Amino acid sequence: MSRLVYVLNGPNLNLLGKRQPHIYGHETLADVERDCRALANELGLEIRFHQSNREYELIDWIHEARDAAAGIVMNPAAFTHTSVAILDALNTFEGPVIEVHISNVHKREAFRHHSFVSQRADGVIAGLGTQGYLLGLRRLARLLDEKKG
Repeated sequence: MSRLVYVLNGPNLNLLGKRQPHIYGHETLADVERDCRALANELGLEIRFHQSNREYELIDWIHEARDAAAGIVMNPAAFTHTSVAILDALNTFEGPVIEVHISNVHKREAFRHHSFVSQRADGVIAGLGTQGYLLGLRRLARLLDEKKG
């Protein structure tokens, strides 16, 4: 069974560490990728790590994951609250999906309280900073192990 996991990041996460550090912290997306790769290695996972400000690229990676990946960890960023297209793409993916948000979206503006992605996600992690990615990978590895067993 494949142990490949796509870690997908939505708009403005390329500015992580520079944009609103009082909300998102000082770690960069490169730091997150490094930490995810290190943990994935420990967990026996392989990851493909992507970021885009373009909705269609995220959808294309989800489509690619259908044939290649066992699971998806996704921080859809602002697309969380707006993209039925990403939800539709995720609904075509058969493996587990973990939704991650660096900030606690429920303590922020009201429009951030709704997530289209949550309607498909097998788990949602919010407000735990960039550690949420690592927790998402751990949960995904557990789900894959349970499926194998």
